[in-house]
Amino acid sequence: MEPIRILLVDDHEVVRTGLRMLIQDEADILILGEASTGEEAIALTRELQPEVVVMDLTLPDISGIDITRTLKNETPQVAVVALTIHEDQQYFFEMLKAGATGYVPKRAAPEDLISAIRAAHSGEVYLYPSLARTLVEDFIHRASQEARPSVLENLTHREKEVLGYLAEGLTNEEIANKLLISKHTVARHRENLMRKLNLHSRSDLVRYAVRKGVIQP
Repeated sequence: MEPIRILLVDDHEVVRTGLRMLIQDEADILILGEASTGEEAIALTRELQPEVVVMDLTLPDISGIDITRTLKNETPQVAVVALTIHEDQQYFFEMLKAGATGYVPKRAAPEDLISAIRAAHSGEVYLYPSLARTLVEDFIHRASQEARPSVLENLTHREKEVLGYLAEGLTNEEIANKLLISKHTVARHRENLMRKLNLHSRSDLVRYAVRKGVIQP
């Protein structure tokens, strides 16, 4: 059985040395090369054609996220495993969107990285448990948000009319004349709109009305 061919990308030599020592005893994994910059990582991937790239996110020239995006565009078959100190959601989600199939913090146990490399090579996704939980929590949050009825649905027919006219730039008096109601009634509808939609200015109203299709841009 052919070993898994990998490329190590990290700008710290001591980290790469530690990774070599960790991986060299694994009979099913072969280190083809090492890169300390983004440019080297891209060039060596093109030259050596590794199956898995172990990618640090913080490099001196190009971010690991941008490198991953480039590698996946050029060679979709290459799998990328992030090995990084960054555990916040921003880096995590951006790396997944760029095409990484593994995400392991540097504080993780050595066997976690080995498992991630093997999983990536098999076409599977490996996420460190705490980060996997973050992904699940984000999914649940998004699903619950989508399940909520649109705030627009809670507006009365008259409030929607006032919203449309306000977004189109009409004054309270002009809206009153259009709807045959008093300026005070228009002002009350406007206050209700601001409260229900959590908006604070006419420009907010315009953006909201365009986004929801109440008016056309």
